[in-house]
Amino acid sequence: MGKSGWHAEPDDPYQAPSMLVSARQPRLHSYVVRYDSGFAPNPFYGYCTLATCKPDIRKTAQVGDWLVGCASASRQVRRGGRLVYAMRVSETLCFGAYWGDPRFQRKKPIRNGSFKQSCGDNIYFRESAGNWGQLDSFHSQADGSPNPKHIARDTGTDRVLVGTEYYYCGGHGPLLPTHLRNFQGVDICHNGRGRSAIDNQELIVAFAAWCRSFDGAGYLAAPWDWGGASG
Repeated sequence: MGKSGWHAEPDDPYQAPSMLVSARQPRLHSYVVRYDSGFAPNPFYGYCTLATCKPDIRKTAQVGDWLVGCASASRQVRRGGRLVYAMRVSETLCFGAYWGDPRFQRKKPIRNGSFKQSCGDNIYFRESAGNWGQLDSFHSQADGSPNPKHIARDTGTDRVLVGTEYYYCGGHGPLLPTHLRNFQGVDICHNGRGRSAIDNQELIVAFAAWCRSFDGAGYLAAPWDWGGASG
């Protein structure tokens, strides 16, 4: 995860990635992962990617920022306060660049494949007429046809967040420790809809240190929605 890089703006749809760390201090974006399926985020093949859902976070997060997904406290799940994943943004891409990048071809979904293959998030491309196309995926209709509602919401922010440092705990995530739940009056674990944007640098450093104390990094456990399946 380089702390320097380059940024270019060639003609769309193949906009080059941004790997330049923002001049501002890192920010932490915390939210609840309502559906932990391996789709959003997608933690497979060596990269954690957020390519669908959470358009506000995809629009505003910068390289160097942290994303923190906490588990749902709903009656069905009852896992509030647990970590689903943490990811440090290392790169941002437009959908055209994400679609064409050789690194992310395995993130194109195969709906009759394994759990891991079926939840691919590399689903958006431009059709010959210039409209957005959508692969059969978790955001398509039940019959596999494109879902206009999801297309409009996802592509309204033409931006994919990529992380090479990430900790995806899925359905086996630990409880966020007390010192991160009330750090100078700030709770790192967001509750309910929306998100929390945290600028407290001491809290962000403490959270990163906690994650880096884990026994491993990257994909650590299967998503909650897989029900114990390994992929």
